[in-house]
Amino acid sequence: MAGTGDKKKSTTRFYSRHEDSGKAITSMTSHEGPSTAFWNVNLLPSQHTTECPPYLQYAFTDLKDQAILSTPDSYYHRHSWSQVTDLITRNRLDLLQRVPSDLRRYREYCFKIVKEHGSIMSFILIHRLHWTDLKPLSESPFQNPADYKILQNDWPYGIDLRITHLIIWTKSSFPEDPRTEDLTDEARSEIDAFVSEVFMERGGCEREKVRWFRNWNGLKSVHAIEHFHVLLFEAGEGFVRGLTGGDVALGRKTGVV
Repeated sequence: MAGTGDKKKSTTRFYSRHEDSGKAITSMTSHEGPSTAFWNVNLLPSQHTTECPPYLQYAFTDLKDQAILSTPDSYYHRHSWSQVTDLITRNRLDLLQRVPSDLRRYREYCFKIVKEHGSIMSFILIHRLHWTDLKPLSESPFQNPADYKILQNDWPYGIDLRITHLIIWTKSSFPEDPRTEDLTDEARSEIDAFVSEVFMERGGCEREKVRWFRNWNGLKSVHAIEHFHVLLFEAGEGFVRGLTGGDVALGRKTGVV
């Protein structure tokens, strides 16, 4: 865990993205040069530490995040709208990632939230959703507006800055196919209908500029509260402000994104 490698020469591996035949893929590239401990990348030399901070120690075993954290922001390329839609279509949600320095700050923030509030769920329930319980008032997920809330994603992925990333939180749960751990066709139809009504019919968004997805369990950071993601390309600020009640992503409030 010590950062003695800062003084040695070794191969530093950076995480990067590129396109291959129109498909967004992820690769590791190697660059010869001074090795920097992953927890010190994207920091000023004066901010480097010998020991890994506690909020990043998980990355010793999470090699995917370790690779991202090891990448200088200057090597990171944001996904374009076409790349994002391709990943969603192919259900490669695991390739949606944060800018390396944002991932670091996100992990630090989550670490502090858990220490201060006990859990991410508790913080979101009380301070973001302002819900006292998760009991829905209606049987249908979107029948009663009190059963769901549309907010900005507090920690959006490293995607084109013209893309708005919203999260629809709901008190209702969606059934899953036990064989695939993915949504059932019925659940997908319900969400499709909601997204079409809110964003296309009422909001006037072009269908090709709206996408939604729901992370499978292994990718979720919040398991106890049902939610799915909606991405909008070049959405009007006024429309988004009206949907979210003027919500501002926590990452922006803390200077992360």
